[in-house]
Amino acid sequence: MRYFGSKEGLFAAAASFDLRLPDLAAVPRGNLGMALVRHFLARWEGDPSDDALRVLLRAAASHDTAAERMRQIFRAQLVPAIAGIVPGPQAAERAGLIATQMIGLAFCRYVLRLPEIADLPHDTVAARIGPTVQRYLMGR
Repeated sequence: MRYFGSKEGLFAAAASFDLRLPDLAAVPRGNLGMALVRHFLARWEGDPSDDALRVLLRAAASHDTAAERMRQIFRAQLVPAIAGIVPGPQAAERAGLIATQMIGLAFCRYVLRLPEIADLPHDTVAARIGPTVQRYLMGR
């Protein structure tokens, strides 16, 4: 409690998470945005016994250690995946923009449980958010 504030804070500091990002080079360029949204939905919801990312998301909202762990995960895993698509210094910025969508979606769907978002089928979410992610990846 002294160092981490709660069990969630300790968990966030100690845990290792793999976003299991797909090989984006194997995805047709026009489908990258929807593929990433589908992947993140599957990762957040896939295995009911693996709710570690949801726990970390909840903890990150109120614990600095958990928030830093979430930043590290996205920086270490998403930025290199995006760098394979968007070479150069823009990769980190674009990965950050994608993270705003994925983390915002997860927060609304799994923490706040907004019915308008939580009840949407995966295909609908991918169709609505995928084009935004695609624009972040490809520009314009």
